Amino acid sequence: MNDRLAPHETTGAGLAGTFAAQRAAFARHPFPVAAERRGHLRALKRQLLRYQDVLADAMSRDFGHRAHAESKMLDVLASTLEINHAISHVRRWMRPSRRATELLFLTNRLRVTYQPKGVVGVIVPWNFPLYLALGPLAAALAAGNRVMVKMPEVTPATNAVLRCLLAEVFPADHVAVVGEELADPNAFTSLPFDHIVFTGSPAVGRIVMRTASQNLTPVTLELGGKSPAVVTRGYPVAEAAARIAHGKSTNAGQICVSPDYALVPRELVPEFVAEVRAAFGRSFGESVANHPDYTSIVNDRHHRRMVDLLDDARAKGATVLACGGGGLGRRLPLQVVTGVTDGMKLMQEEIFGPILPVVPYDTLDDAIARIRTGPRPLALYAFGHDTAERERLLKNTHSGGVTVNDWGWHVMNHDAPFGGVGNSGMGTYHGIEGFRELSHARTVFKRHRFYPIGLFYPPYGNFVQRLVLRLWLGKADPTLASNTAGRH
Repeated sequence: MNDRLAPHETTGAGLAGTFAAQRAAFARHPFPVAAERRGHLRALKRQLLRYQDVLADAMSRDFGHRAHAESKMLDVLASTLEINHAISHVRRWMRPSRRATELLFLTNRLRVTYQPKGVVGVIVPWNFPLYLALGPLAAALAAGNRVMVKMPEVTPATNAVLRCLLAEVFPADHVAVVGEELADPNAFTSLPFDHIVFTGSPAVGRIVMRTASQNLTPVTLELGGKSPAVVTRGYPVAEAAARIAHGKSTNAGQICVSPDYALVPRELVPEFVAEVRAAFGRSFGESVANHPDYTSIVNDRHHRRMVDLLDDARAKGATVLACGGGGLGRRLPLQVVTGVTDGMKLMQEEIFGPILPVVPYDTLDDAIARIRTGPRPLALYAFGHDTAERERLLKNTHSGGVTVNDWGWHVMNHDAPFGGVGNSGMGTYHGIEGFRELSHARTVFKRHRFYPIGLFYPPYGNFVQRLVLRLWLGKADPTLASNTAGRH
């Protein structure tokens, strides 16, 4: 097999060959030292910075149009920050963790070591094809693993650049990229990986988990969901509207942590809607038709889905307000929807686009109850300066992560874990949690040479054994034994 990446076959046999090569390479070198891991991460960063313009061009081609600045900030910069964090901390993460023995085993030694799992599979979505490939890749390399990256079929230009970028510094038995559509959709997840990281929808996540279970492969699932933005009374409406509008217009709302809908005090809804429209206009003017900073919907199918959601809402009585003129091709300006009901499709599924339903509420308890009735989201956004009110909201809801008084920025801070809960996912990556997610935490107990463990061997009943049981267990209730015997 070539030691450099080449286009991979879309058959199970081609994938299996790549996997076998990585498994064999890992067996030959199962524990890279810290210097090697940092070297791999530095090489990845160097390539990322070299190729940043080419990558931005490729992502724009794949989307139909995507602002270079947006690609660089959200894909290239975010990836660089995560790689930098791993380079700075991986040596410390690798150190064995000393643990306390039970008093019974005093004088012995107990520690936890972090061992590479082996070969990790990473499945990447189309909305951030670079960041959601390189983030898990960086975590896997920091943990000392080999990696196979499955890129989305709808980003062929980005896939080709990433394949070339990685091929220059990593042999195929270390990092391999699969970018073509597979003849068998389950061929990748059917491989006996040591761990799989998947980013995508809950529906596909269930399939990934079910397929991986055939090999008992552990999975990390980042699945999105309907992330609410709660505006509390007393918070400046214009500020909340501007930040939510930014979250909904960045990448045309095609972000797993984009605010999915806004919960706004009933009497403030008209002001909020007006401020959202004004904020969008300040960023993109009267029309997004040729605006260089506004991203297109990724393809015709997804654009058609956005139109269908809006048509369904109108047919069921909602009011739709476009925040700007229509765009050429697939450029859809932000659409604010009021008068929504639970029977509308846009309130039943993750929107993943530039549509913002505004849901009125009367009391904070009403807003909390609404969030709790749905599946647990990937993110929650709490806009409020009242500490007690904000804490009540956070303590009575669940979400993968939270940003207070803004949207999404918790994801860009790589010393904290990122992941979902319930329907929005399981497991985490970023920071030390990502390192540990993709490592095996191996407990190592070392018996002291002169520790008298033989005192616990049969025959049972010696003085030491009786003393230990009396000290730790005390005396049983004799009436329980007689009562239990009487019942039988």
